[in-house]
Parts: sequence; structure tokens; C-alpha cells
Amino acid sequence: MPTWIGFNVLRDSGGVWLLFVLLLVWCADTGAYFFGRAFGKRKLAPKVSPGKSWEGVLGGMGVTAFLAVIFSLWQSLDLGATIVLVVVTLGVTLTSVLGDLLESMLKRHRGLKDSSQLLPGHGGILDRIDSLTAAVPVFALFFSWLVMA
Repeated sequence: MPTWIGFNVLRDSGGVWLLFVLLLVWCADTGAYFFGRAFGKRKLAPKVSPGKSWEGVLGGMGVTAFLAVIFSLWQSLDLGATIVLVVVTLGVTLTSVLGDLLESMLKRHRGLKDSSQLLPGHGGILDRIDSLTAAVPVFALFFSWLVMA
């Protein structure tokens, strides 16, 4: 329910912020994957999700911070709003990582494996939405803060 409400709040804002939070989660996942593969040494939560590393998390955060700066330039935000957007983006990126870990933990606890070939190279449909279910409500919560900055 919180994700659905978040989607509606962001959609009602004109949709550009909904686009941003979707891009944020996708960039965080992609950045974490590639940075983790290239530099990952220290495991984030080996019992829950053995492929994730702290280096991947930092890489995902770097990619989303860059996305926030590019997005703020596109939206002609002033320096104060840009800083707020970057800070909120980093917090939401961490939230998306926690959402991903929570989904992995729940699947492991229940003995479920959502691997499918519907999306080649991905673990399954749940792997595409787990980060969104955590990130969207948090971003929507801070959305009014962003608008006022």
C-alpha cells in the first residue's frame, strides 16, 4: 500500500519525479551490480544475498548521486535544491538496498526462489520490484521537502 500511495503522489506531481525515482532505483541496481563485480571484496550480507558487496553499495550511491546532479540540471534546480536532492537521493538509495535485502531475506526464509527467464540476466520479477517497494514511499515522503527547497 505505501508504494502505491507513493506512486500516486509522485504521478500527481506531473510525473517527472516518478520518472526520477524509477531511474534512481534502476541506476542504483545497475551501478551496484557493475561496481560490485569489478571491485567487490567485502560482502554486505553473505547469508541473505551472497552476491552483494559494500563496494557495490558505494558504486550504486555514486551513480545515483550523479543522476541527481544531472536531473537537477535538467530541472533547473538551484544549488540548495540540488544539495537536498542529492542528500535525499543517497538516503533513498540506501533504502532501496535495504528493500532488496529484505526481499531476499523473506524469499530465503520461506524457501522461495524467484528465478525465471522472463527477464534474462535478472533473478526474476521480484528482483525488479523489491527495491521500488522500499524506495518509492520514502522518496514520496521527502518529496514535499524537495519541492520546498
